[in-house]
Amino acid sequence: MKDPFRPARRVAGQKQDVWTIVNEAATKSPIQPIINMGQGFFGYNPPQFVIDAAKEALNRVECNQYSPTTGRPRLKKALADAYSPFFERTLDPTKEVTITTGANEGMLSAFMAFIEQGDEVIVFEPFFDQYISNIEMAGGTIRYVPLQPPKDGGYKTSSASNWTVDFDVLEKTITSKTRMIVLNSPHNPVGKVLSKSELEKVGALCVKHNIIILSDEVYDRLYYVPFTRIANLSPELWNLTLTVGSGGKNFYATGWRVGWLIGPEHLIKYVSAAHTRICYSSVSPLQEAVAVGFEQADKVGFWEESKKEMKVKMDKFNEIWDELGLPYSDPEGGYFVLVNLAKIQLPSDYKFPPHVAERPRDFKLSWFLIMELGVAAIPPTEFYTAENAHIAQDYLRFAVCKNDDVLEGAKERLRGLRKYMVEEANGHA
Repeated sequence: MKDPFRPARRVAGQKQDVWTIVNEAATKSPIQPIINMGQGFFGYNPPQFVIDAAKEALNRVECNQYSPTTGRPRLKKALADAYSPFFERTLDPTKEVTITTGANEGMLSAFMAFIEQGDEVIVFEPFFDQYISNIEMAGGTIRYVPLQPPKDGGYKTSSASNWTVDFDVLEKTITSKTRMIVLNSPHNPVGKVLSKSELEKVGALCVKHNIIILSDEVYDRLYYVPFTRIANLSPELWNLTLTVGSGGKNFYATGWRVGWLIGPEHLIKYVSAAHTRICYSSVSPLQEAVAVGFEQADKVGFWEESKKEMKVKMDKFNEIWDELGLPYSDPEGGYFVLVNLAKIQLPSDYKFPPHVAERPRDFKLSWFLIMELGVAAIPPTEFYTAENAHIAQDYLRFAVCKNDDVLEGAKERLRGLRKYMVEEANGHA
């Protein structure tokens, strides 16, 4: 007899995700309250001028009703005005900007717009986990290209730029079925900002093979080294690129779910069509608030202050790793840091639950830190295929977008790692 409750294959058989496991550990930990350095939500409010704009919008009738499916005109104009200088062209807000319900739904809309059964999409590892389900939902086949970690990452701190693209592997991954490639710069979780040279090489391959580029640039206001947008490198690359942005990341409001895509009309119109079928339109008053945010941000010096504040948080938090002698990838952008814990020796008799024990070492490290130190961090093998998970099994990802007192509290607890450290890792002191 057919099971009437049988789920579709696209959602069936999924293993327990990392967020569920981390939250389970946080609930069971004897150390409370947990200091959550795991998920990348902010520990503080958006700037007051953006909050005030949201409150004001709620008092206006038109801001409490459906917005046009491609987005509120005021927000599209504000984005076109803000981004035209970056792309060195005058963006048409009616044809080259579309608003989505967060950057994630925007990327789903892009995949739904251009990917069909059997089409291939190239994704770099480690990846934002939502890329995978979004591509598979559209019927695409994913081809993975791992970023190569620094060879001395187990014993030496170095720039996140030392995670590199193997361009021979990338080119060999391209086939006649390759329809799209996903870029993420600044990168989550590595913190790498793809250099102009790297983007030029990727771009040349995409132009040669006529591959659409989905450039996830949600951390585009948080870069600490020169930042290049691939769509700005040539007219040919502009014609192939969809650039993704996020109001939630820009204005510390990840729960607002206001995102956008910018690109040529021949790509944007189909993303808009897919978005219309997925959720029709996005939250009206928060679109209006993000529009005001862009209109006022430069006037009040918000972007530079935001970048400066995050870099200070990053540097202050990373002092603990320097103090402990634990190496990390020094981020070039964003608000995540990958720390290598190869020097941490987990007790051989430590009891992990079966669903953690069967996972790579970083899941055990994450569980251990939560249970023994009360600090939550994310195991990055969640962002890898099983084949390449070994690359990141000694790392944990920490988010520094928290209040300063939270960061200081985390540092104090992390000093408890000292008693689990071994003098040698990978043959180095």
